[in-house]
Amino acid sequence: MKERIDDFETRREHLKHMSDQELKQYFLQLADKIVDPLLDLAYKNTSKSIERSILLRMGFNSLEAKTIVDILHENNLLRKGSGQCVYLVSKKFNVTIRKAGEFIENNKGIEFLLSHFEVTS
Repeated sequence: MKERIDDFETRREHLKHMSDQELKQYFLQLADKIVDPLLDLAYKNTSKSIERSILLRMGFNSLEAKTIVDILHENNLLRKGSGQCVYLVSKKFNVTIRKAGEFIENNKGIEFLLSHFEVTS
């Protein structure tokens, strides 16, 4: 096995004059820099499983959640968030969240969602 070249002194050159507080601040800056792309990815993207999980937490069972997510996906509405879609249908038709989910399962409210989000299916 080839021995690794020790370059610790050269790599720490820009850090050795920093205090513990400055090192901590520098570490946090680097940590933010690493996490930013992950946060950006999470804010801008979703998946069917994430959306099903949201609907499960809203009180739908797994079969209902799967059906709602599939219908929203077919209509290019999944990226708007399944929970938001159910909530908007609930407010539009003045029904409970549960009933709004049933509306979506029966393709009722889809036209409203498409026009609300200005999405073409």
